[in-house]
Amino acid sequence: MRREVRFAARSLRRRATVGLVLWSVPEALPAAASGFALAQAVDRGFLAGRPGVGLGWLAAMVLMSVVGAAGSRMVFRRLGDLAEPLRDDLVRRVVDGELRHAVEGHADDGALARLTRQVEIVRDTYAGLLMAVRGFLVTVVGVVIGLLSIAPVIALLIMPPFLLGFAAFVGMLGLAAVRQRDAVLADERLASTAGVVLAGARDVTASGTEERAAAMVAGPIAAQATAERRLAGVAALRTLCFAVGGWVPLLAVLLAGGWLVSRGLTAGAIMGGLTYVLFGLQPALRNVVSGVGGSGLRFVVTLGRLLDATAAPPPSTPPHRATQGHDIRLDGVTFAYGPHAEPVLRDLDLTIPAGDHLAVVGPSGIGKSTLVSLVCGLLRPDAGTVTVGGAPAAALPVDQRAALRVLIPQEAYVFAGTLWENLTYLRPDPPAGELDAAVAAVGAELLVARLGGYDASVRPAELSAGERQLIALVRAYLSPAPVAVLDEATCHLDPVAERRAEEAFADRGRTLVVIAHRISSALRAGRVLVLDGTGAAVGDHATLAATSPLYRELVGHWQPATATPIP
Repeated sequence: MRREVRFAARSLRRRATVGLVLWSVPEALPAAASGFALAQAVDRGFLAGRPGVGLGWLAAMVLMSVVGAAGSRMVFRRLGDLAEPLRDDLVRRVVDGELRHAVEGHADDGALARLTRQVEIVRDTYAGLLMAVRGFLVTVVGVVIGLLSIAPVIALLIMPPFLLGFAAFVGMLGLAAVRQRDAVLADERLASTAGVVLAGARDVTASGTEERAAAMVAGPIAAQATAERRLAGVAALRTLCFAVGGWVPLLAVLLAGGWLVSRGLTAGAIMGGLTYVLFGLQPALRNVVSGVGGSGLRFVVTLGRLLDATAAPPPSTPPHRATQGHDIRLDGVTFAYGPHAEPVLRDLDLTIPAGDHLAVVGPSGIGKSTLVSLVCGLLRPDAGTVTVGGAPAAALPVDQRAALRVLIPQEAYVFAGTLWENLTYLRPDPPAGELDAAVAAVGAELLVARLGGYDASVRPAELSAGERQLIALVRAYLSPAPVAVLDEATCHLDPVAERRAEEAFADRGRTLVVIAHRISSALRAGRVLVLDGTGAAVGDHATLAATSPLYRELVGHWQPATATPIP
């Protein structure tokens, strides 16, 4: 629980906290003055035969309540300044964690639930927790001041049992958090096990294994019931703590009434003390017990699960691996999306020498993009090896992988910012003239002119898919990476623009791998890899036209289209 408290404390903003404390002062006025005003109304007014004075003190109580309400209004207006930074910190943490997992190849299906439901639970319970704790402190400080103003001896009767009950409640919070977490985990285990059994209900009935299925869920059911009983025991302890802190002070004042009168205390003073207990301390303790004991535990448990799920792993950056050249080799590579799925690639052997221009063709869904992910180190093969320069592609550190290859997917990524920032993202400070040369080589001059030059602001939603691809192509062309992989990166360009872009990359003399959207990309490549689902064939155009039926079919269906410039 300490970890969760420290995280919440780090999210507090000093200015917002000071504002909340300052506006809590007028809010504390009714708690501090109600008992005193009632004592004065009784002793100096009604019992003294001066009802006007008594009513005047009661009117003062009403006025103080109005002032307190105004303070409460401003407190709620400041609450968002404290709760929203915590939410923002959590959102950043969840997004960073999911991006880190995705880069490592471990996508997390629960990230969406954490980003929406769990973050909002933490934000809401945190706000309620702040209000409960702040209200408790404000009330206690006000009540102590009021009791001392009436008679310190009454404060000595009331405050020790009240503080004892509160201290007992604080002492059991650690146990309560553990019991709450155990109940949540037991409930999740039961739901998971029951879901598996219910999903196979027909098979269970058909095979007559009802007893075995019942035995599977019996353990989680018993564990969940035990966890709930223990949680109920914690609730009983909370009730006991409230009884000690809320009712024992009242009994203490009532039992000591005769003694207090004998010491010269007036009826008004005793009534004022009882008022502080009934309308100050009891509601404050009830609110903090229910708030911290209920919403507070949800806050701790949910925040703890968020912190566990998004915790950064201990530093274990793979060592920088020396690579020899930039040859890409796939030896006996097999890959399937799941242990029971059919392999997308099976026993694939392929060598892509440095400087090679390879086009990959095949029907949709045959594994072309999977091959790209393996070559780029985004996926690990189930069998075989994928190496770049002799080093395993997926084992290279992220920064080394990024320095070796640049990948442009079909859906090009363009971010809000200037055109210069988008184009130079992979090479922030290009030498003079290189950006202009890259724009001209790829064929993006008209786009740059239409947008208003390099300093123009880019709004991705206002760009066509082809324009976004041109920006990504210029960005990749500027990259110093020796390997460029275009995964249908020109599919939204017309054939003329596609040819110009691909030839620009090929003319650089670096390795170029193109997942072909049109068969014309294969005709321009030095070598072609054909994937047909059962095997792979690699060679130049003439060789494949003579040996690969699928390649002949793909070429036969292609007819050169009349070029139409992109908008």
